[in-house]
Parts: sequence; C-alpha cells; structure tokens
Amino acid sequence: MKQFFLLLGLFLVTGISAQDIVLPKPVTTGGMPLMEALSKRSSSREFSSAGIDNQILSNMLWAAFGYNREGMRTAPSANNKQEMDLYVVIESGAYRYDATANKLVLVNKGDFRKKMGKQDFVGEAPVNIAYVADKTKGGAPETDCGFIAQNVYLFCASENLATVVRGYFDAMEVSEALKLNENQKTIVVQTVGKRK
Repeated sequence: MKQFFLLLGLFLVTGISAQDIVLPKPVTTGGMPLMEALSKRSSSREFSSAGIDNQILSNMLWAAFGYNREGMRTAPSANNKQEMDLYVVIESGAYRYDATANKLVLVNKGDFRKKMGKQDFVGEAPVNIAYVADKTKGGAPETDCGFIAQNVYLFCASENLATVVRGYFDAMEVSEALKLNENQKTIVVQTVGKRK
C-alpha cells in the first residue's frame, strides 16, 4: 500500500503537466527606448543555433500577446475577439502559450522546427512562433497577428535578437505538428533567435 501511494505521488509530481514549461515571471519594465527600437527593427534570415533562455522567452511572449491589464492583451484584436493563439516550437516540442498561467503547454513532443517553414534556416533557429486563429471566434486574424508580430519585432530589436515573419510553409505539416483541429488556421510563422 505504501508503494502505491509513493507511485501515485510520483505520478502527480511528474505527470503530463510536468512536460509543460512554467516560464519565469516576465520582466515588463526597462528595455530600449521605443524610437530606438523602431530604428533597429528589421527582418533577418540568419540565426545562431544557440538557444534562448526561458526569461527572454517569457518576456518576448508577454510582449507579443500577454495580459497587461485585466482581461486585455499587449496587442489589440478586432472587436476584442482575441482569436489568436501562439504556438511556440522549440527543440523539445510544440507548445501553446498560456498567457494567463504564463507557461508553455506541451501539445506535441519532438523537434518540429523544420516543419515550420520551407527555408533552411527555420530548422536551425531555436524558436518558431506560429500564429494560429480560432475560426469560430471571427475577428480579423491577418490584421491581429500583424500587431502581435510587430510586438515581437520591437522586442527583438530591443534585445538584439534576429527575427522574421514568414508565410512560406506547408499548412498541413504545421497543422499536424501543432495538432490543430479543423477550426484552427495558421496565419504566419515568426522565427526568432540570436544573431549569427
């Protein structure tokens, strides 16, 4: 009986949610002045394969589409539909960003970075963010993901990271890697990493 409770406790501690990544609290102050970040904002297709630490990832995802006030996000959405979800693809797997809990929820274990686009650099860069719309919520996903992507661009400029938004990907491959359902559609994917 003692062994049963020991195993049950071990399961509860290391269960399915143990594969999620709890991100550190985002740092929401400081950074580069806005006008300087705008002057440095650019697209890059050259990435170092070096990883990005979880604090930077947390800060970036909060800047992209986190909550900055009660029920409201850092990027606007048409009629406040908030129809966009961010899926983060890193070497360990594909995750959905849960802005409320500030964590990455595992949706598919494995390295799916190469499936996030047809360019060679996609599989080498440490992070790909897929902007996925819930078609049942309406809204204006193409516009809304533009706001989110621009937040990522400005964050990357501030942190001297490389980034590029891409529409050149196989929608079916992305959908399978992210385990999307028929009501979800990937609008664009943004690659992020350290500069080469």
